[in-house]
Amino acid sequence: MHTDLVAALDIGGTKIAGALVDEHGRILLRAQRPTPAREDGDTVMRAVEEVVAELRSSPLWGRARAVGIGSAGPVDASAGTVSPVNVPGWRGYPLVERVRAAAAGLPVELVGDGVAMTAAEHWQGAARGHDNALCMVVSTGVGGGLILGGALHPGPTGNAGHIGHISVDLDGDPCPCGARGCVERIASGPNIARRALDGGWRPGPDGDTSAAAVAVAARAGDPVALASFARAARALAAGIAATATLVEIDIAVIGGGVAKAGDVLFTPLRRALRDYATLSFVRELTVAPALMSTDAGLVGAAAAALGGKRLSVAPTQTTVLESRTG
Repeated sequence: MHTDLVAALDIGGTKIAGALVDEHGRILLRAQRPTPAREDGDTVMRAVEEVVAELRSSPLWGRARAVGIGSAGPVDASAGTVSPVNVPGWRGYPLVERVRAAAAGLPVELVGDGVAMTAAEHWQGAARGHDNALCMVVSTGVGGGLILGGALHPGPTGNAGHIGHISVDLDGDPCPCGARGCVERIASGPNIARRALDGGWRPGPDGDTSAAAVAVAARAGDPVALASFARAARALAAGIAATATLVEIDIAVIGGGVAKAGDVLFTPLRRALRDYATLSFVRELTVAPALMSTDAGLVGAAAAALGGKRLSVAPTQTTVLESRTG
């Protein structure tokens, strides 16, 4: 039996990915273009339109009933606009209207990329079975989303759960968002690396100064690298505990490039969480690594588009049945 499909778009500063996704979260068809992030807004939109056009060229498109978009933010789902920090040509850009036109009038659902990742982890990943969860992406920036009462909670503009801009150090460094001491300013990959370099850590012969290189040094016992990750872990723990105290989540799922550091991040994070999550109703809060791969944005955008429809879990992992490249 042929079931309805959802078209999904995952839009970031590096790539624009598209897919047709079934009710089990399986990707049946995909397309991708690089994001011309430094070009004007219409040039970026043409890349999006090329991805949609490639999806529409498939016979499977006739089964598509909606389009879900997970975009770098800020987004404004109520207005249908996006203003990604890393795509300067899009400021208040009417993305929903333009995608609806490219998709022959299908209904379009827009959420932030952190919310899309949250939807994917709740549907198919580490937050599955949890009615109240925070899911985070810790990478170049720090974003997130919330599951409350068993349902995705994107908020009126699609940005709810944006934990990266909770202030955890009132006298801390200024953040590009305008506040001080934000979680992102302390725990993002570039800031982990910056702090390690400021503390005297030096890269190896390859000159790699990324957070991944700092993680390698930390695993080898470098005290400055360990201290930088410990500081990031405390910032994350403070933000997670504040969120848990406010809305009573029982699990925090962490993905993104920084999470790939493994125990270098998660061991001090779990230890610090005991210092911050002290009230009786948050003491059992657990932290887990994300399970979804780089397809989380697409699967989550599809989940957001499916909305109130029943989401079913595939008996196997997300499967690519057809792949197309541009």
